[in-house]
Amino acid sequence: MKRFFLCLLLLAAAAPTLANEAVAKIQAMLAKPTVLCGRFDQSKQLVGIRKTLASNGRFCVVAGKGVVWRTLQPFPNTLRLTRDEIVHLQGGRVALRLDAKTEPTVRLINSVLFSLLAGDLAQLEGWFEVDGKADASTWQVSLKARDPALAKAVGSIWLAGGAYVKDIRIKEAGGDQTSIVFSAIQTGEAAMTAEEAALF
Repeated sequence: MKRFFLCLLLLAAAAPTLANEAVAKIQAMLAKPTVLCGRFDQSKQLVGIRKTLASNGRFCVVAGKGVVWRTLQPFPNTLRLTRDEIVHLQGGRVALRLDAKTEPTVRLINSVLFSLLAGDLAQLEGWFEVDGKADASTWQVSLKARDPALAKAVGSIWLAGGAYVKDIRIKEAGGDQTSIVFSAIQTGEAAMTAEEAALF
């Protein structure tokens, strides 16, 4: 996850462009709840390491506030992204804090991550070339970084879903690959646990 967020730092450098017709069609299929929570199962394949690294946990996206990413297995830790800061918590203690006042890219990282989890393709077009296709109830999108330096660092991202993003695959230029599958998706205030709500 840490390498993924380092890649997001680079995403802030690319310039926006107008949404295309395919993006508009897929965007219309996506639900836009104020609160979106669910389970994630993540697997990462590192170049030179045969064993796949697996983790799982819960995530919550709250419009206008940010994202909470709680890894439960194999080791509990929490990443909280809000408009003003990124906080990494381990064992209930702050392991890392990045503040927007001293790190201006914090707001942009939050924007990109929220766009990925919420399937905000119009926003993602600001950083990527978007190639998508859709049928009556599902869609797939490939993202290719517009800036050559960014493409060298990030590689490519593939998204799939229906009313919500269900699958994200990230292929880094160096060969490492990450797959994130979302399930048990719920919306509304009741979707959050008391502990998750307190983090916002």
